[in-house]
Amino acid sequence: MDAELDAMLRLVREREGLSSDEAAMEFLLTRGVRVGGIRMTGRGRALYDVKRGSRD
Repeated sequence: MDAELDAMLRLVREREGLSSDEAAMEFLLTRGVRVGGIRMTGRGRALYDVKRGSRD
């Protein structure tokens, strides 16, 4: 697992121009929290009118 983690952190450092493993881990954590929040709140999803019966 350590070799896989090292490879992933190296890839993130190169792609994002980060200087250390700690910066790469912080980037991944921050991104995960942000993406998780978007998924939970539904931001970015289309909203549609709800069609109800003839009484509306």
